[in-house]
Formats: sequence, C-alpha cells, structure tokens
Amino acid sequence: MAVIDVTEQDFQQQVIEQSKTIPVVVDFWAEWCGPCRSLGPLLEKAAADREGQVILAKVDTDANQRIALDYQIQSIPAVKAFKDGAVVSEFLGAVPPPKVAQFFDALLPSEADALIEAGDEDSLRRAIELEPGRADAKLRLAILQRKGGDLDGALATLANAQGDFAADGLAARIRLERDGDEGAIQAFAALDSGDPQKAVDLLIDAIASANGAKDDLRRVVVGILDAFGVDHPFARDARRRLAGALY
Repeated sequence: MAVIDVTEQDFQQQVIEQSKTIPVVVDFWAEWCGPCRSLGPLLEKAAADREGQVILAKVDTDANQRIALDYQIQSIPAVKAFKDGAVVSEFLGAVPPPKVAQFFDALLPSEADALIEAGDEDSLRRAIELEPGRADAKLRLAILQRKGGDLDGALATLANAQGDFAADGLAARIRLERDGDEGAIQAFAALDSGDPQKAVDLLIDAIASANGAKDDLRRVVVGILDAFGVDHPFARDARRRLAGALY
C-alpha cells in the first residue's frame, strides 16, 4: 500500500524500521490545517505513482503530539523523508506538484544505482559514465579488473576514486602485491580468509621493517578499518597502534 496512517504506537515499525528497506515520506498534518488539505492529495498521488518504490505515512499531529514533539514539528504541513531509519530530506508548507514530484524522485534509486547493483563490468562502466563521481562503482569495477588480472586497469580506475578509503586501500594492496612485500602478503591471506583483524595486526607489524612501503601499508589498514566504523573498539585501538607504528 502506497499510503498508510501512522500513530505513536506503530511509528517505530512503520516508519523507522520500514525505511531501512524502502523510503518512507511522512506527512505531518491536522484536520484544521487548510494547506494540509491542499498538499495531502499531491503527496498521495506522488506516492501512488511510485507504488512499490516509496511509502507515504500520514501522521495526525493533534492525535500524535509526542511524535510531533520528537521531530520538532512547529508548523504544518511538514514533510520528512526517511531512509535507513533517519531523516534525509524535508520541506515545510504547501508546495506545487512539480516540487512534490521532485522531492519523491530524489528518494528513488538512480539509473546508476541499478547498474551498480547489477555488478557486471559493463554495468559498472556505464554507471561511471552516468555518474563519474561514484567511487563505489569504481571500487567494484577495480575488484573485477584485479580478479581478471588487469592490474594496470584496476589502478587506473582507482586513481579516479581518490578520497575513498576502500579504493585507496585496494590500490595500495595491488602495489604491495606487485612488489612481493612478504609481510603484506601474509596479511592479505588472512584478509581473504575472512579475518580482517588478524590482517590489520600483521600489516601494522610490517610497518616497522617496511622500506618505502609504509604509506601503502597505512592505506590498506585505513581501508580495512573504514568498514568497522569509527566507534568499533578494535578499530579505535588499531588506529592508535597504527599512529604509533608510523610516528
């Protein structure tokens, strides 16, 4: 169903949890609100036109004052879009149909998103053509190139994804593998066997005896730790040990 009524009792499930799999647009409204009555049908039409891709959740602020307070609703209509459990965009007041359509469309996967999801080399190359800044597409393409033995091609692809920790780490790994760095090779074996923590430990240990490879070892470690997130205890400790090994 493209449009649902939501209350304080089911807001967590219907909006927060559901937005982790499909975008949810929340319309904060009230019966007495004239602009709400004008905007409501536009929102409902936009949701119906994109059924299966987005859900419209309507919250009566008079009947659900705690939710309105939680989201600091001070005037209505107020519209908030949720993805992955968080607000990603919003607007206040009644807006014309083109603006409503634009708001909904911005929540939907782009053509490049679909191509990246497909994951084959042709699709990834097309995604990069459409959105040259997509480091995630470049990383996936470089992984395929490396597996296929095209190391120069992989490095060229990754050179245009600068600033992405995972991409920088893969490029550094390719260079270290080419150089036959023994400490790094052992770490990569651990990484490929599904033990990234052991891999990080070995890479940090290898820094002390590295000759000209310290920066690439650092890049690989940073790329691995990026997947853990900033608050993971192992990642915090590893970053501290990495700094000590480098400086």
